[in-house]
Amino acid sequence: MRVAIISDIHGNRHAFEAVLTDIAESSIEEVWCLGDLVGYGADPDACVSLAREHASACLAGNHDLAVTGEVSLADFSRPAAAAVHWTQRTIKPETREFLMTLRPAGDRYAVGLYHGSPREPVWEYVLSSGLAERCLDTQSNRVCLVGHSHVALSFERQVGAAAVTGEWRDGGSELAIGAGEWLLNPGSVGQPRDGDPRAAWMLLDLDANTAGYRRCEYDITGAADAIRAAELPVSLAERLEYGQ
Repeated sequence: MRVAIISDIHGNRHAFEAVLTDIAESSIEEVWCLGDLVGYGADPDACVSLAREHASACLAGNHDLAVTGEVSLADFSRPAAAAVHWTQRTIKPETREFLMTLRPAGDRYAVGLYHGSPREPVWEYVLSSGLAERCLDTQSNRVCLVGHSHVALSFERQVGAAAVTGEWRDGGSELAIGAGEWLLNPGSVGQPRDGDPRAAWMLLDLDANTAGYRRCEYDITGAADAIRAAELPVSLAERLEYGQ
């Protein structure tokens, strides 16, 4: 089975549509979303509608949970909190109702799915090998997928290895994941933070035991203009160009 893994869409319809076009050209059988459909971007209703149409599995991210009132805004930056308040005011009832059905963790075909991490599915950012090792100690699946950090990366622990190793992953990176334990992050669709502004996703082949990192161009100017037109914080528009 070939699965597209997406995460951290953040209301960026322009990026999401570009990724879905890329996915449609890649013989994909299912789409799994690791959360944060909304937040930062100006098209939350459209992004939730696209996820409902295309994703066979969908998690809640911390921004989704903040919009539904299930988590506090105490740990959000000012721009992020402003985007949450704007989203709460503007989304359709059916968008809110769908977000309320989502949870931050799950599994599918023996693959663990988490927005944050296996240890803390809502908030934990897995960006170091030491933390990834503790997560691999926690998880019950050999392979798990995480989002939240907006960075495309991989961590692995092979049998007999002294420690977990990890790398940031560029578009085009291909991994053989048939042996050992793995924690994989596909990167962000709607707001990458690894210096590459292109939308990110992952192609996970469960039969071949491979994971491929993908990036695609999208209309960054259109997404930024939509944020400005909605009178959201301008920093949320400016950072899209730099992938930060």
